[in-house]
Amino acid sequence: MRHLLSTKDLSRDEAVAILDIAEDMADVASREVKKLPTLRGKTVVNLFFEDSTRTRVSFEVAAKRLSADVINFSAKGSSVSKGESLKDTAQTLAAMGADAVVIRHGASGAPRVLADSGWIDAGIVNAGDGTHEHPTQALLDAFTIRKRLHGASSRGKALDGVTVAIVGDIVHSRVARSNLWLLSTLGASVKLVAPATLLPVSTEGWPATVTFDLDEAVDAGPDVVMMLRIQAERMTAAFFPNAREYSRQWGLDDERVARLPAASMVMHPGPMNRGLEISSGAADSAQSTVLEQVANGVSIRMAVLYHLLSGTAPSQAHEARA
Repeated sequence: MRHLLSTKDLSRDEAVAILDIAEDMADVASREVKKLPTLRGKTVVNLFFEDSTRTRVSFEVAAKRLSADVINFSAKGSSVSKGESLKDTAQTLAAMGADAVVIRHGASGAPRVLADSGWIDAGIVNAGDGTHEHPTQALLDAFTIRKRLHGASSRGKALDGVTVAIVGDIVHSRVARSNLWLLSTLGASVKLVAPATLLPVSTEGWPATVTFDLDEAVDAGPDVVMMLRIQAERMTAAFFPNAREYSRQWGLDDERVARLPAASMVMHPGPMNRGLEISSGAADSAQSTVLEQVANGVSIRMAVLYHLLSGTAPSQAHEARA
């Protein structure tokens, strides 16, 4: 795997291999010395054209735990804000000897442009591009689901037969798109739940069913309910009457959580709008995986960087770490 740009590019075997590597990376967090020498001498650049402290810090911790050198490059206050192009920035990073570039960009497709351009000879990791994809978020979500379902016996397993309801602002969500493709690849069944105004004009070809009724989705007893953040910063019009109406119709409140099966998981990629798409009771319940998702994010990002930069094939990875 040269780059990680989209979960749509991952085969089932590749996805399971990354999840399995993340199992080993999670073990590192329980050690007294939380470091591996694997990427010593490698340089990872976090190139963020959009603010996202949570994702940037997660990638930074992941790279440092693998002993890589980390450069954080923020577009704000840099030459980019003065009009420097993506090409100029990439060539500057190439001159610095970057081995991997983790890029977050407001324009859909920017990471792929960087990967295909030839401007820089480095592995490219998409940390979120426009309303397109956010592949490491989907991988950490899948890892979290698998861990909850199978515990210590997770290794080698996919998500066959798991039912997932993705609820909320689908049209603006790169998390929804990445999860849709990855969960489907891993064998899960996906249902999209949202008001018509927050769904794409067409979902033809998407491996999912669609409903406008959250109560119907909850009463079907899904294994996972994945709530999405309302992305007000991306909205250029009124997509629903008001916050109270949205919360009443499509918010996961305490009453809806109580109707879910006891084993159902409640997920949210964060940051959460408590009281809008999810109640505090739901977010803090025993069914919630929110904190697990944050911790698992580091393990997944370690696995992705390891996979891209170690030069070790997935089939050899476990032996190399044993």
